[in-house]
Amino acid sequence: MRSWMRYLIAGVVLIVFVAIVVIVRNARQSALPAGLPSDALALARERGLTPDDVYAALATYVPGGKSDEYVMFASGGHSGQVIAIGIPSMRILKVIAVFAPEPWQGYGYGVEENPLNELYGRGPYPAADTHHPALSETNGEYDGQFLFIGDKANGRVAVIDLRDWETKQIVKNPVFENNHGAAFVTPNTEYVVEVSQYGLPLGNKYAPLERYKEDYRGLITFWKFDRKKGRIVPEQSFGIEVPPYWQDLADCGKAASDGWVFVNSFNTELATGGIEKGKPPFEAGVSQNDMDYLHIINWRQAEKLVQQGKFITINGFKVLPLKEAIAGGVLYFTPEPKSPHGVDVCPCGKHIVVGGKLDPHVTIYNIEKIKQAIANKDYEKTDPYGVPVLRFDATKEAQVEVGLGPLHTQFDDQGYAYTSLFLDTAVARWTLGGCKYKAPEEPWKLVGKIQTHYNIGHLAVTEGDTVNPQSKYLVALNKWSVDRFTNTGPLLPQNLQLIDISNTGERMRLLYDMPLGIGEPHYAQIIRADRLKSWEVYPEIGWDAHKQAKSPYAATKGRIEVSGNTVTIYSTLIRSHFEPEHIKVKKGQRVVWHLTNLERTRDATHGFTVPGYGLSASLEPGETVTVEFVADKEGVYSFYCSEFCSALHLEMMGYLLVEP
Repeated sequence: MRSWMRYLIAGVVLIVFVAIVVIVRNARQSALPAGLPSDALALARERGLTPDDVYAALATYVPGGKSDEYVMFASGGHSGQVIAIGIPSMRILKVIAVFAPEPWQGYGYGVEENPLNELYGRGPYPAADTHHPALSETNGEYDGQFLFIGDKANGRVAVIDLRDWETKQIVKNPVFENNHGAAFVTPNTEYVVEVSQYGLPLGNKYAPLERYKEDYRGLITFWKFDRKKGRIVPEQSFGIEVPPYWQDLADCGKAASDGWVFVNSFNTELATGGIEKGKPPFEAGVSQNDMDYLHIINWRQAEKLVQQGKFITINGFKVLPLKEAIAGGVLYFTPEPKSPHGVDVCPCGKHIVVGGKLDPHVTIYNIEKIKQAIANKDYEKTDPYGVPVLRFDATKEAQVEVGLGPLHTQFDDQGYAYTSLFLDTAVARWTLGGCKYKAPEEPWKLVGKIQTHYNIGHLAVTEGDTVNPQSKYLVALNKWSVDRFTNTGPLLPQNLQLIDISNTGERMRLLYDMPLGIGEPHYAQIIRADRLKSWEVYPEIGWDAHKQAKSPYAATKGRIEVSGNTVTIYSTLIRSHFEPEHIKVKKGQRVVWHLTNLERTRDATHGFTVPGYGLSASLEPGETVTVEFVADKEGVYSFYCSEFCSALHLEMMGYLLVEP
């Protein structure tokens, strides 16, 4: 064939292709809803929006003055905080300061009533890495009272009171330095569960890696929670010693499995790495075995053994030794797919779903079969530490092939489960069988997928971790965003995608891409907004938000008291002035400054900042806070309201005079 004919044919093909694209595009645009106002229709066509685009915009739009139906609490990852997001609007409602200082809220910048101060004084504060938020539960349902969050970087757990959305307590694990599976709650929030990640010597002691098998361990911690006080009670808490496999995520049993906790693990190989010495790197060494061990823990039995005194004390903390846990019927294993990263209990509590990163299936275990295997001592073997390993086929209910890289699973109230697929970059929907909610289709079958962008990790369904989830929305927490948003340089935001799952008999529908450039949100839980009973203002003037009680330092009129080398100031704040406005101290004096916001109007917040001394506080209506420092720098310093509170906001200031 002559060259000119080839070019002619290629040109014709190109013209046809372009014509088809134009026709399809015009057809899609012409299918825009005819009922749209003419200006809206013109705008949609101008921007090249499809009917799906218009539907998504309408489905997620929440007008000003109206509230979202749901609130999602997402971990803030490396920010150390928690992020509250409205659904379906996907608007950030608040960043809750938890493990890291936050100047807007005056958190970690001089306010004495602060859980960071309780642990570290005035710092320095360690970097944090929040992973798994957990809402408090009553009878397996979110009750909207408290939120818990773990810090992987330092083995810490925090308590957030959802009456005012502020952190009230941080506990540091005295036995273990890191966690990952934290936090998870039992169905009535009796305990907040914290699971260690990498094997370490208990009590933060030293032991050479050559003695890894002998001297390294894991720890499952049960922090006792006092709901009336809104505090974890370390004296009533305990840990369970487990082998030094790398424990990972967890989920607490509910309904049929109440009283049990299930924990993933990997590195049953007991690999210790050493790539620099020519040994297999961890990524290879911990992935040799075909199966790892699902930890099955009877926490009520563990509680009884601790109450009977069968514990040891490490750094003042009660620990149930591994031998006691085995002998007392607390700890069992069953094989699970290799390199698992997700264990989730279905709404009726009967099934436990595990996703193994290197297995295309999810594996479903049955709690009744687990209990029967324990009763029958139906063991494959015991592990090197003497833990009974229940026979895999005796505990397994089913396996469903869902795709590559299955991680985490959530549930709805129509009998469907949703599993994130890291390698496929998708969410798989499949059917449950013999459960509280039964799908109108064949059980244990993949029925649909939707692509996400990109590399999905966790996912959250509306009320999806409870006994009564809702078939409304799913949020995919994706690790990469790549080409989804404006380029922000080499460090890109995460991408949270809102997916409509309400039409379970039809396709899932992607509604919204949300960039989140605050930190990596590893996990989230979604609660109905009407379950939250948050205060609009504090109950009375002079409220200590840390103790949730009236402060003894509340004042309705400003004054200054001097006693020896200490100057105590009682300041009031109201639009638009401080009282007193002139504070005079001598260099070297200790200053104790009590500030009370006298406002009773909603959102009438005042800030307090002293440049030169690095002090910052936020005072919501009715709140009293205390700031304490040594006036070690002479000079004149303005102090001012840092929250724009009125037309005369800039006039709301005073002078701190530090005499030589």
